[in-house]
Amino acid sequence: MTIQRLPGSLTALRVLLAVAEHGTASAAATAVNLTQSAVSKHLRGLEETLGISLFARGSRGLVPTEAGRIYVKHVRRALAELETGSAQVSALRASPWSVRLHVLPIIGDRWLVPRFSRFAELHPEIDVQFTTFVTADTAEAADGVFRFGEGVWPGHRGNYLFGRDIALVGAASFVARLGSIKAAEDVRRYTVLDHFQTPLRWSEFAEAYGLDDFTPVHTIRFGFYSLVIRAAISGQGLALVPRRLVQEELETGRLVNPAGLGFKSRNAYWFTTPEDRPMRPGLEAFRKWLLEEVQTSP
Repeated sequence: MTIQRLPGSLTALRVLLAVAEHGTASAAATAVNLTQSAVSKHLRGLEETLGISLFARGSRGLVPTEAGRIYVKHVRRALAELETGSAQVSALRASPWSVRLHVLPIIGDRWLVPRFSRFAELHPEIDVQFTTFVTADTAEAADGVFRFGEGVWPGHRGNYLFGRDIALVGAASFVARLGSIKAAEDVRRYTVLDHFQTPLRWSEFAEAYGLDDFTPVHTIRFGFYSLVIRAAISGQGLALVPRRLVQEELETGRLVNPAGLGFKSRNAYWFTTPEDRPMRPGLEAFRKWLLEEVQTSP
């Protein structure tokens, strides 16, 4: 594509997407905060630049032509890339004492936030912002990202935190309902709790104990790992949980680990930082504290 084929402004591209989404010039004008005549002018300018009609008038308003559908798809992708790039460039201008973190909710709730006051007391000069994952693109804009997996994410340095030590857990009252659990195959008699998206699966439990046909009597699935743990505590089933996340419940008896069953998982929690960005002083101080905290606290 030559320079002559490029649109004259980003506003024209925003108008294009607004018309495609809303179907009329008047609705698009409201969406992009322009007058209807300005919307029509930007649209005509795009069509003149490209030398082809992007919309046709139908019974329900403006409908993208084949060319319009192609162009809308590429413009949407290009603007998303531009927004991501702008976020990454803005991050380079951030204060060296500002740290933006993407935190898995379960890590924030059960491990990081309860300990974070220690870091805040040590480093009151560092401004830490906590966010959660929205899309893969926004995750890339963070200074540091907490992840769960096998430890390899292209373009990122990884520091292992914890999580490979997996325990089978449940409420004592729930386990007692069907008698004691003495071996891994006994788990089949119980309801088990699962998470839709985590790579930590019951198949990994079965593999660790050599169980060829592992089909529990019932499975309840949740979209949040915190709900898996809460359901286990309330006696709704057995769960597979990184031991570090339920250490307190195991010590107080709110959860039990029947027959000491568990395994070493391939997956664990990691703290990652982008390889293509220098590690500013605030981020380095947080990373150092984080790794020390993992070593010194349960």
